Amino acid sequence: MRYQIEGGSLPAVVIQLDAGETIMSELAGRTWAKGPIETETRGTGGIGKSIGRMFSGESLFMSHYTAKGPAEIGFASSFAGSIIARELGPGESLICQKSAFLCSTSGVDLSIFFQKKLGAGFFGGEGFIMQKVTGPGVVFLELDGYVKEYDLAAGEELVCDTGVLALMDASCKMDIRMVKGLKNKLFGGEGLVDTVIIGPGKAYIQTMSLAHLGGILSPYIVQKK
Repeated sequence: MRYQIEGGSLPAVVIQLDAGETIMSELAGRTWAKGPIETETRGTGGIGKSIGRMFSGESLFMSHYTAKGPAEIGFASSFAGSIIARELGPGESLICQKSAFLCSTSGVDLSIFFQKKLGAGFFGGEGFIMQKVTGPGVVFLELDGYVKEYDLAAGEELVCDTGVLALMDASCKMDIRMVKGLKNKLFGGEGLVDTVIIGPGKAYIQTMSLAHLGGILSPYIVQKK
């Protein structure tokens, strides 16, 4: 398998497959295909994991695309932003925002992740339910806006606005921290809490989220009566 991410701020991943290689995505996830590719729709990992994927923002069933000869398949992002590729070793996991999964090789496992800390679940901006992606294999994730990657040492902290954490290694932890000072809370414009990611591991911060964009546009949307 070979791939190339192109398209700038409206990205797509274009994957070259050899005979027998399989790519899976959410239901009907592929944007185009060229060459002999067989499509099969099925649940992956049993009914429990299928339902879990549904709660984490993905479809109940998955589409599997298997090349019967040299072929090309393309997956486009559903929103202006970035596509990130990660090659995961056996048992290596990523924790992602809901609906981040775009496609992957067939050995990757997609499941649900519950945020255990109440404060982080309520106020962290990512909610209680996130996606967990586990190797082995290559996974492609669609994120919102420009994405900045940080490699955090053990115990090192990254403080950010709520809702901008796109994904992190499973070795990282996420928590919240109250903004200090009454004037900062009331007039600082940053909200009452910050999200804190604690290493070790990689964390990816996105410059725009759909929720943030919706908040910016909502005053300008005229509702019809």
